Amino acid sequence: MTSTTIGTPAALEGLALNPAAPVDLLLRLLGPPYEAVWSALCRWRRELPPEVVDAIVAHPAPRARGALARNPHVPGEVRGRLVDDEHWLVRGLLASGPGYEVWPRYLPDHVIDRMLTTYNGEELQELFASRQVPYSTSLAHATHPVAEIRVHGTEMWSALTEERRAALLADPDPDVRAAAARTRARRAEEDDAAEMERRLRAMPKTRSHARNHILVNCRLSRAVVDELLKEREDDDLWCLAHNYSTPPDVVAHVARVGDPEARREVARRKDLPHELVDLLARDPDPGVRTAVSVRPELTEAERAAIDYVVEPHEVAQVGQDPYRAPLALARSAHPLLRRRVAYNPKLPTELVALLAADEDPGVRIILAQHHPEAPAELLLRCYLEYGGKNRDRLLGLPRFPVAGLGARFGTAEDPAVRLLATLDPKTDPTLLDALTRDPDARVRAGAARNPALPPKRLLQLLEDEELSKEAAANPGLPRETMYGLLDRPPLDCP
Repeated sequence: MTSTTIGTPAALEGLALNPAAPVDLLLRLLGPPYEAVWSALCRWRRELPPEVVDAIVAHPAPRARGALARNPHVPGEVRGRLVDDEHWLVRGLLASGPGYEVWPRYLPDHVIDRMLTTYNGEELQELFASRQVPYSTSLAHATHPVAEIRVHGTEMWSALTEERRAALLADPDPDVRAAAARTRARRAEEDDAAEMERRLRAMPKTRSHARNHILVNCRLSRAVVDELLKEREDDDLWCLAHNYSTPPDVVAHVARVGDPEARREVARRKDLPHELVDLLARDPDPGVRTAVSVRPELTEAERAAIDYVVEPHEVAQVGQDPYRAPLALARSAHPLLRRRVAYNPKLPTELVALLAADEDPGVRIILAQHHPEAPAELLLRCYLEYGGKNRDRLLGLPRFPVAGLGARFGTAEDPAVRLLATLDPKTDPTLLDALTRDPDARVRAGAARNPALPPKRLLQLLEDEELSKEAAANPGLPRETMYGLLDRPPLDCP
């Protein structure tokens, strides 16, 4: 056995992740002698028994509690138990969430409400950037019964109806009224071309967040627009293509002279006249034609007439809320529109079945990765067909089918396919023994975790420099061996 980079025997980390580890053993790992495995246990373990969750929530060390706050595998309800933690670090980690390298995990509304009413500004900035708050929840804050949360709802000003804005301005609570008035004033300033020009003149012409914000999101004067056209920087033309206030003649100009990125942005504008739609539908750049082809005002026949190009695994743009794509698009002839619908994790059963059989691989893959009721056979098919982003996430989904994978894929040429054999708990033990010596490191690790691995080989791997962690995570490891690992002094200790 060798130590990991943090000085802990690898086997102990594997033990912390072992799905068959007894509760009392996991509780012992929360003790001070095993501090170096708290991250593995509290942050990365997929299933935490209730008794272990209770122990972590009550743990005296903020490091252990903070690790649970960022666990990407446990429900938001579990992580949300730390919302009132006494230590700023734990609250900050809960607000920042599991991180961008893992799938977003929303927090429950009642936890979000508590954070909005008790957390400081820095913690709330982390929360708003963390993808833990659904767009629909943020939108609903404007009508929340708690005034302090309605204050936060005013930040959704641009997405609110005129009626809702008026209600906030006339809210019975003075803080809500004041926040709404400030937001309205700020938006009014941003819609004042003269004021925005004054601010731009006071800034260095080098790129900055403040300058880009004005060029992209605020009303521009004709003088500023003409300067951007004169300078003819590609980024400036993109800003003009995006900015809501760009005059129609300038939009038309950018549609003709801008680079492909700027022309694609023109194609996405809501206020595009029919003649520009026709022009961009014939654009020499396939990305521009494709951007035009998904415009909502087009008929199916008009879309079909455009020579658009859809990459097999291209990610459809769905905006901030996957629930907003109309379900009727599931029957569109355009694959990118069907992909938008496939992001919705609450699709009815009928549409799940329809999209699971879709001819477009992108539709199938998005559905498989996002819908909890995606058919098991679809998950396997997508893994075999797809080699892009989040492919491996499919393997960890509860509905991924593992029965029979050993016989089907144990000798496959592709190591990513051969890896499937290590997921089948009934894979032939002799084959698993061979796979622990596979040329591919992931296959070796997967085989070491399989409970059907012959006991003799499993015990050998506990002493293996590379695979001791995986062997200790094997649910087939005898309990007496688990306790023996726990009581055994690390080899790197005197």
